Amino acid sequence: MAYTTIDKSSLHFSPTLYVGNGGTKTVTGIPFEPDMSWLKNRSTLGDNEIYDKVRGATYRIYPNNNSAQDALAQGLQAWTSDGFTVGNNGAINGNGNNIVSWNWKANGAGSSNTDGTINTIKTSANTTSGVSISTYTGTGSAGTIGHGLGVAPTAIWIKKTSAGGAENWFCWNKGLTSAGGFLKLDRGDAASTNNTAFPWNPQANTFGVSTDAATNASGVTYIAYCFADVQGFSKMNSYLGNGSTNGSFIYTGFSPAVVIMKNVTNAATPWLIWDNKRPGYNVTNLRLRPNTADAEDTSTADPVDLLSNGFKCRGINDDSNKAGSTFIYLAFAEAPLVGSNNVPANAR
Repeated sequence: MAYTTIDKSSLHFSPTLYVGNGGTKTVTGIPFEPDMSWLKNRSTLGDNEIYDKVRGATYRIYPNNNSAQDALAQGLQAWTSDGFTVGNNGAINGNGNNIVSWNWKANGAGSSNTDGTINTIKTSANTTSGVSISTYTGTGSAGTIGHGLGVAPTAIWIKKTSAGGAENWFCWNKGLTSAGGFLKLDRGDAASTNNTAFPWNPQANTFGVSTDAATNASGVTYIAYCFADVQGFSKMNSYLGNGSTNGSFIYTGFSPAVVIMKNVTNAATPWLIWDNKRPGYNVTNLRLRPNTADAEDTSTADPVDLLSNGFKCRGINDDSNKAGSTFIYLAFAEAPLVGSNNVPANAR
């Protein structure tokens, strides 16, 4: 059985829905003060926007494009003890629009981490839930960067934040078996290999970068989001599609609150996100595609079941369950299968 040290997953990760008002809005009901918030307008075309405390409120980056970060006074303006306040930016607060946010708890604004050969500007690490956020300045020479988790991350997302010269997101996942394997969050490309970006697998205290401009150009600033597997709370790995409506079952050891996935074998396949808050539950067919600015997709081509102990693909589409294709995923829990007191959690 999958016991956990986190009995209440919602104290570390929480999806939240709200309706925009076109002005200033405070979103409440999150069971903690978020340190990282990813927001997306479900109703209409609009960028995905990620904000975090390490870079500071109003500073946004976009999963769906390769632009540098920018500051928007009318974006996410502040975090509160149980949510956040947004301004009149239509992408995250359009009047009458349905918005989703995915929120993680790290450890506040953080401080410099000196474990690696490249010191971070700030690192905010939640060692309980395996989530860390770091900013660093590249050196142009191969080095290591401290992530603060105390265990090796199983997924790392890095994005250049400096202005001047766009760079794609570089995303590593332990389901990518080739050395230097990576995906681009802002594109639908298949997995690639670049030993100058991720030259080796991450370690308990550090991850490595080499000389690629997307992860370590001299004098350039970057943000790194690191996630580690925590039994009963989070899991990142890969699965093989079977092309059947009685699709692949992926055991996680918990009931997922969110699943993020990508076909790594086939190009021109989007990243996909499902969660347990948006309507359409089991089968869950309301998907968002974080590498695009598209509104929520209500197609039935890629449904999944979010179960008490994992998730099951119910579609035959290339995007989520193509026979013989490899898919990577990141999943965070609504509830563990079995809590720290050895009592099974209830399925939804």
